[in-house]
Amino acid sequence: MVQLTQELVESLDALASRRAISRSALIREFVVEGLEHSGAAAVGERIAAGYRRIPQAQPDEWGDLAADLDVANDELLARLDAEERAAGSEPW
Repeated sequence: MVQLTQELVESLDALASRRAISRSALIREFVVEGLEHSGAAAVGERIAAGYRRIPQAQPDEWGDLAADLDVANDELLARLDAEERAAGSEPW
């Protein structure tokens, strides 16, 4: 049993009528959507908490990601320059 204002009941009934479903079916849909949203929000908060605990650019047991990316970027740029020279063009 849930207590609703008359205005809320009227709004629910109008929407239910437009969708050709009962007020109860509409309320069930809203409850399911709300619970799904709440669950998704909880997962998002756990992910955010993990990033607060271990910031993305901070080295961890897997190594220093930022430094590895710098090395990989430098290697990629060197290979691209070599390809440009091999094709007869000056690298950027």
